Amino acid sequence: MSFLSSLNRRQIMRQLQSDTFHLAVIGGGITGAGIALDAASRGMKVALVEMDDFASGTSSRSTKLIHGGLRYLKQLELGLVREVGQERAIVHRLAPHLAIPEKMLLPLTRGGPLGPVPASLGLWVYDQLAGVRGDDKRRMLNKAQTLALEPLLNGQEGALLGSGYYAEYRTDDARLTIENIKTAVQYGATCLNYVKATGLAYEDGRVVGVHCEDKLTDTAFDIRAFSAVSAAGPWADELRKADKSLDGKRVFLSKGIHIVVPYERLPLRQSVYFDAPGGRMVFAIPRLRATYIGTTDTPYHGPNDDIPIYREEVLYLLNAANNMFSKAALELGDIESSWAGLRPLIYEENKPASEMSRKDELFESPSGLLTIAGGKLTGYRRMAKRVVGRVARMLKQRQGISFQPCHTDAIPLTGGPFADMQEVRAFQGAIAARAGAAYGLGDYHAAYLVANYGRQADIILNRMAAYTGDAEVSLARAEAWFTIHHELAARPLDLFNRRTGRLYFNLPGMEGVLAPVLKDFQEYFGWTDEQLAREKAIVEQAMYRAAHFEREQQG
Repeated sequence: MSFLSSLNRRQIMRQLQSDTFHLAVIGGGITGAGIALDAASRGMKVALVEMDDFASGTSSRSTKLIHGGLRYLKQLELGLVREVGQERAIVHRLAPHLAIPEKMLLPLTRGGPLGPVPASLGLWVYDQLAGVRGDDKRRMLNKAQTLALEPLLNGQEGALLGSGYYAEYRTDDARLTIENIKTAVQYGATCLNYVKATGLAYEDGRVVGVHCEDKLTDTAFDIRAFSAVSAAGPWADELRKADKSLDGKRVFLSKGIHIVVPYERLPLRQSVYFDAPGGRMVFAIPRLRATYIGTTDTPYHGPNDDIPIYREEVLYLLNAANNMFSKAALELGDIESSWAGLRPLIYEENKPASEMSRKDELFESPSGLLTIAGGKLTGYRRMAKRVVGRVARMLKQRQGISFQPCHTDAIPLTGGPFADMQEVRAFQGAIAARAGAAYGLGDYHAAYLVANYGRQADIILNRMAAYTGDAEVSLARAEAWFTIHHELAARPLDLFNRRTGRLYFNLPGMEGVLAPVLKDFQEYFGWTDEQLAREKAIVEQAMYRAAHFEREQQG
């Protein structure tokens, strides 16, 4: 039986109910996925549940960079810069198709927060701390060199002095999460989405399991486990409160939004990291057919699962981009899509959201519940190592069970292995040739497939032969088949958002493929027409909300 097929949900739930696990993980974002992989690869029997789809919270709504934390130099968090820089190199080695090296331009402007000398020194320190080697090391460019690299920059008014040119890594945060889940399952973990942890089970004051509800069938069941970790991100304090262990430090939620425009409206030659009004730094990042811009950093107090995007926030990003790239003259009507996410930070008294530390913290309650909070996407593997190390010590002490040490730095993620980026590019060339010859698809589709699926792109191209007609529709149907059978996709929005990124980066292209993909889901899962209509409405609402904004913030 495949434990990665959504058609096997009943059997996977029976497995969750029948086994006794060493560790139950609550939360299927990047942190929970990393914990499941670390624990399972050490030999632990692991269960993971996620109340929505994997990566549906913070882990699909970041700036989608595996980056070295340059901005943390300003806060003198040198240890954090060193840690995430080293982790960046490890993630790239484990999944080079998912952590794609790209150059980043840091324009230096008259009156800006950094002059050429401080910027050069800062980037040099950044390279040293992050262990940057070879061509990825920073270069300092004068004004003419900067404009030659990026003609869209506003250089006419004399404000541009030059730039720093350095390396970062672009990723798809949701795909990174999914591949960690899949790799964990290959090591024996039992993972399931749309299962909500409704409470904890106790014996003699100690956590011995998790009360669960399958949200797709309204079925309640229990998971028995010797230990439990909450990696619930923005929801972490809710579980701590239920455990009666919410005291001292707490999670503080900071909201960030991103907007997406067609690439031809902002055709950047590389990513740009630039000053915005108010001292905030903003990214503009080209990604195949689109360019996205973000992010904001403001306190958030609303519902975690319904995060509004306000017109004033969108205008802030548009104005920042137009200030830096005045030739683009971006307007509201250029925006194709958008997303809003929450950063679960550790609250610090008298600090604004943008200055709160991105360090993670591990809380242990008297009941034994472990809660991991804070942290960065880039540092997920090291966070998992720390958490599972603590679980291993607890199990050794209380159960007398020993496990292997962490070795996730040597476990390629599904979609690989690739030796390096040269091998990724060679494989992408082979996919382009094959997809072009068989289906008339171009280089864009090859880049999209390899960035999303790595070597699994071959499986999707093979599946396309089962369909006739338009190649774009056949591709989307093949992806639906693959994600349902191999990635636990249970609903159409899982496919369009977390598995393929279409909702954000190709929303206009969804119209042509939506109806046939919905019909396939209906046939795979045996939905009634009423169920199909509900799922269609969910996707259409998500499409509408991605492209429309609320007029103004209240209060």
